[in-house]
Amino acid sequence: MKLMPEKTSTLHERLDRSFEFQFGPTIYSLSTRTHIMGVLNVTPDSFSDGGSFNDVDRAMRRALQMIDEGADFIDVGGESTRPGSDPVPLEEEIRRVVPVIRQLSGMTAIPISIDTYKSKVAEAALAAGAVVVNDISGLTFDDEMKHVAARYHASVVIMHIKGTPKTMQENPEYVDVVAEVAAHLLQNAGKARDAGIGQVLVDPGIGFGKTLEHNLELMRRLKELKQLGYPLLAGPSRKSFIGKLLDLPVDQRLEGTAAAVTACILNGANVVRVHDVKEMKRVAVVADALKSHS
Repeated sequence: MKLMPEKTSTLHERLDRSFEFQFGPTIYSLSTRTHIMGVLNVTPDSFSDGGSFNDVDRAMRRALQMIDEGADFIDVGGESTRPGSDPVPLEEEIRRVVPVIRQLSGMTAIPISIDTYKSKVAEAALAAGAVVVNDISGLTFDDEMKHVAARYHASVVIMHIKGTPKTMQENPEYVDVVAEVAAHLLQNAGKARDAGIGQVLVDPGIGFGKTLEHNLELMRRLKELKQLGYPLLAGPSRKSFIGKLLDLPVDQRLEGTAAAVTACILNGANVVRVHDVKEMKRVAVVADALKSHS
């Protein structure tokens, strides 16, 4: 089982400017190949795998399996953000994620991300060993989030969302979805940097307040978001737009996810957030080879 990433370093080593980011003791050169973020939902109701890993032992087995399959990050979430979902009480979200993060961080140097928009959940997760905050709101739902992330020297993923998980798919409208997403990401990434957050990634929020056409447009024009100057994370895995295109339920979207992941990589994604790590790692290797010879 591969529990250590390809390169580790102390905090005192100089980082270059080609998206060479340090996550705890681990350094990844995000511009050299596509990195894989494995999704670990410790929830009973996530759209894709709700209830599958909502106890510590099962969650740990799945996390270690994803690391063995090639995950470069493990993204732990304790609240479903599927369309129409309701918030989870703060204490319950902490109860779900902290034991998994604490145990996993003691076993591997693979960076752990906490998927939350609540600063108190993030703080508990970072104290337990997480080193990345993946905030679907791009730091807009909880003003304290940027200060918590800065205090713990955490990296932050700034994502775009229109509305809230409860309302985001209620007829979202844009004049130019790419331009509006880019403006949101640039503004909130700047706020993160101003707060003292040293490492920022941006995510266009595929499936979060977007129609089928919006999602396709974002993936077609993903290269435009590279001009923002931040590493780009994309998360098309098993999303509903794939289900609409193929008329398939969530557990039959592997091939559609592979096509979407390939498109994201060829158009500039540095990190892809996926459920099916083994398969999407293979997809990424081929897509990277195609990109390097284009």
